[in-house]
Amino acid sequence: MDTSNLRFDENGLIPAIVQDADTGQVLTLAYMNAESLAITLEKRLTCFFSRSRQTLWLKGETSGNYQHVVSCTADCDGDALLVRVHPDGPACHLGTPSCFSDPILPEEDPPFTLEGLLELIRGRQREKQEGSYTSYLFEKGLDKILKKVGEESTEVIIAGKAQDKAETVYELADLTYHLLVLMAQAGISVEEVRRELARRHVVDRKVKQEHMGGEG
Repeated sequence: MDTSNLRFDENGLIPAIVQDADTGQVLTLAYMNAESLAITLEKRLTCFFSRSRQTLWLKGETSGNYQHVVSCTADCDGDALLVRVHPDGPACHLGTPSCFSDPILPEEDPPFTLEGLLELIRGRQREKQEGSYTSYLFEKGLDKILKKVGEESTEVIIAGKAQDKAETVYELADLTYHLLVLMAQAGISVEEVRRELARRHVVDRKVKQEHMGGEG
């Protein structure tokens, strides 16, 4: 964590671009001074310097929307940072996932993400739409959603057993959609599932390392 080559501006600040490590979405642009950067690296939570209040602020300290730092990289000139994070919640004080939510030149075809699909499903949960299959599932309730997850799981097994790749992909997509509906019903985020998978990955890696060490 050598920061000696960083170039802070005349006010002792350096811009930090914060990016979602999973989706690649840019969440915010904020500023750090040497102290807030040190806190960020030590706690692995983003900490910034507020230019308006002239004080440090740990992101999420009041809102609970912490940003867990995955990596911090300087640009080629050493005068800007790219901080990749796993966010606990919205980055913007307006409640949006990103502070960059006011398009001047909108994308013709925004990139697909599971988080985006889950948010769309949650929208159908909050505001029922006539003719919407997703709204229909929520109207029928948990038992119906669970039944569909079971049915789609069976379809995946059948396609997998037949070794039909295209059909297996199709059925996996159906299953994934219904799992997201279940996640919305249960109040579970994609991030929570990702963290559980990451936890298992770390545990598995440690077990393998210990096993290899024991062989020596």
